[in-house]
This record gives sequence, C-alpha cells and structure tokens, in this order.
Amino acid sequence: MVKSEGTGGKAGKDGKKNTSLRLDSRKLKALKIRAIEDDTSVQKIVETLIDAYLAEDKR
Repeated sequence: MVKSEGTGGKAGKDGKKNTSLRLDSRKLKALKIRAIEDDTSVQKIVETLIDAYLAEDKR
C-alpha cells in the first residue's frame, strides 16, 4: 500500500511529490542492486513500471 507523504499539498520544484512504500528487505536490496547494474535509479524503475501499468487497457 502506498502512502502519500504530506508536504502541505505542495509539489517540489520538479512537480513531483514524495511517497513511501514498504517492501520486503530482500526485494528492496535486489531492486537497488539491479538499479546500479542498469545504471538507473529505483525511482526511475518504479516510474517506468507505473507508466506501463497505467498505459494498459482497462480490463
């Protein structure tokens, strides 16, 4: 479950807001390692996955 972190309802300078999520420690470690190997960030991986999910046709 994703929980929105309140910053007074204001987005940062880049128009983004912070959020947090809870992951199993093994999964998070594997994700961080994979991000390093792929020369990217966990944030970018999550954003890419969300974009793909939202682009899917509704079932």
